[in-house]
Amino acid sequence: MNLHRFHCLVLLFVVFLLTSVASQAQEKSKDAGARKMKYPETKAIDVVDDYHGRKVADPYRWLEDTESEQTAEWIAAENKITQSYLQSIPARKTMQQRLKKLWNYERFGMPSHRGDTYFYTHNDGLQNQSVYYKATSLEAPRQVLLNPNTLSKDGTVALAGAVASKDGKLLAYGLADGGSDWRTWKVRDVASGKDLEDLVQWVKFSSIAWMPDGSGFFYGRYAEPQEGQELTGTNENQRMYFHRIGDPQSKDQLILERPDHPKWGFSPAVTDDGRYLIIQNWKGSEPKSQVFIKDLQQPDAKVEPLITGFDAEYEWIAADGDTLFFMTDHQAPKRRLIAVSAKQSERSAWREIIPQTEDVLEGANLFGSVFYASWLKDARGKVTRHDMDGKLLSGIELPGVGTVSGFGGKRDAKETFFSFTNYVTPASIYRVSLPDGKISLWRRPEVDFNVDEFVTEQLFCKSKDGTTVPIIVTRRKDSKRDGSNRTLLYGYGGFNISITPSFSPATVGWVESGGVYAVANLRGGGEYGRQWHEDGMRLKKQNVFNDCIASAEHLVTQGYTKPSRLALQGRSNGGLLVGAVMTQRPDLFGACLPAVGVMDMLRYHKFTIGWAWATEYGSSDEEDQIDNLLSYSPLHNLKRGTCYPATLVTTAERDDRVVPGHSFKFAAALQAAQGCDRPTLIRIETRAGHGAGTPISKRIDEYADLWAFLIANLN
Repeated sequence: MNLHRFHCLVLLFVVFLLTSVASQAQEKSKDAGARKMKYPETKAIDVVDDYHGRKVADPYRWLEDTESEQTAEWIAAENKITQSYLQSIPARKTMQQRLKKLWNYERFGMPSHRGDTYFYTHNDGLQNQSVYYKATSLEAPRQVLLNPNTLSKDGTVALAGAVASKDGKLLAYGLADGGSDWRTWKVRDVASGKDLEDLVQWVKFSSIAWMPDGSGFFYGRYAEPQEGQELTGTNENQRMYFHRIGDPQSKDQLILERPDHPKWGFSPAVTDDGRYLIIQNWKGSEPKSQVFIKDLQQPDAKVEPLITGFDAEYEWIAADGDTLFFMTDHQAPKRRLIAVSAKQSERSAWREIIPQTEDVLEGANLFGSVFYASWLKDARGKVTRHDMDGKLLSGIELPGVGTVSGFGGKRDAKETFFSFTNYVTPASIYRVSLPDGKISLWRRPEVDFNVDEFVTEQLFCKSKDGTTVPIIVTRRKDSKRDGSNRTLLYGYGGFNISITPSFSPATVGWVESGGVYAVANLRGGGEYGRQWHEDGMRLKKQNVFNDCIASAEHLVTQGYTKPSRLALQGRSNGGLLVGAVMTQRPDLFGACLPAVGVMDMLRYHKFTIGWAWATEYGSSDEEDQIDNLLSYSPLHNLKRGTCYPATLVTTAERDDRVVPGHSFKFAAALQAAQGCDRPTLIRIETRAGHGAGTPISKRIDEYADLWAFLIANLN
């Protein structure tokens, strides 16, 4: 054999060996990709619904029955595999310890002053629920008036509202049990700290409003639900009552009901002088409302309509005799302040007080003869002062760029308070002396982290149709824009809700660990007024998902991250956002965190208050909406064999707003559809609901799980 031929044979043999090794490695890689976690068996049943001629299967319908033994077994099995996975992540324990330390800081709630008493909440750091205190002055020693931590062993009974009477002698307070939206109201004598016998039950989606003389309060309630339907039954036919102190609830006076409009709801307010009961009448989740009024000085006066038509948003602000002030988006998409006479309420007689501007009017309060108006400018707060005719007097100098809230109190108050926060500033509380406008710091929390190591910046990107979308990014100053950062994008985009900067120890824990935290202000929210909201609802809902996708792509092109290092998070309507976007662009994210999400867009309206969201989403009962709903419904857009991002779905057994069946069905379908080895898990909390009132200990555990999951999967 000549030397040339020998070399050729050797070369061919080497090529064969290399090809064989490469082939075997490729097969092993394919095997690894095909290997999936062994999830609990989730049976599929034969259920098919007809939606205006469109046949849609619903194989996991049985998981909607959250009280069944089968569902309980499924929950236990899913939680077992999820916790086994999460507990095995090395970073989890370290993250949990750090979050516990970050959360362990003293914080105060906004004070209110009634009679001779100040009321405010305080948490020493790791208390599951903040304690409600009373004091004789802002600097006087505080005394415990109500400690929710003593009401349950696990801290899951939460204070869900507290309103003192005008003289400060009585405190009406609402309790939420295990995260439910149902409220039970009690009354406590402030001097003795003891409860009266008063008990008001089955209150939901209603504030309370005291009579100025402390004789009782107005509230809205639903009928007692059937046994077993407390957390899933439909909530309709809300009625407004007056509860007189000392009477049993059965004696409460019916003020207003509209059985001809079962979807109407009512929220009460009483003018400071006690002259009028103002009733805001809502239907569904759309801000458009009506207003009813009752003259409380006339014993036999009936409830009369003041503003009708459901044509715009009307929020009562204050009263000056018979003149009632409302914030509205009527003929003003970014809102204005108007005056309506209780005696002459026709629209031609309305007066404009503070006109619409380029910024969005978020609220107003009247003290003496000065209005304090709160605004949003590119999702950042500002405050101005105006006289009774709307003339601009001055602006309020804020501590920085962030979110401002507060300015509550009666018209004759001598002081008011506001809080200021952003992503790296814990909520600090400031006192405003109303006679001279002087501002002073009352309380500023001290948190165990170095704020100088962080930077927050605002970006703007272009959505699919050219709309400009703002993104606020918080990161470590030493992070590099080389595409290597683990990045979490948060979004909501719905219900006219503005997502503005706020502090969370969880966010600090994420950024401290090297992560980037980005919040996109998507259409559907209220950041730019009515049009911004309406451009992200019903048949235009896809705009919200396009805005989110554009924001994610912008973070990539600007060098903050890359798809394999990018995660998407959202809660409630934001959970729907995550579910829709991850099914439309699974390639864009390494991990997704949909929480308490609306995942079944064809059946969401059949549970609790879900029917109210039809004004936002459209309903499968409407033939002209069905194709749009099917185009993005997360449950119905999962495709078998697709490689979806690593996903940790989170929900809670006692969520009676977005019932957990949504997340159960989506998780089961996602596990069946997943086409690669990325984990698709569900974390189901017990003794918790949609989020409000969740004990600190449970929140720390949840975020330790979430951040550990991202760290393990954003590779």
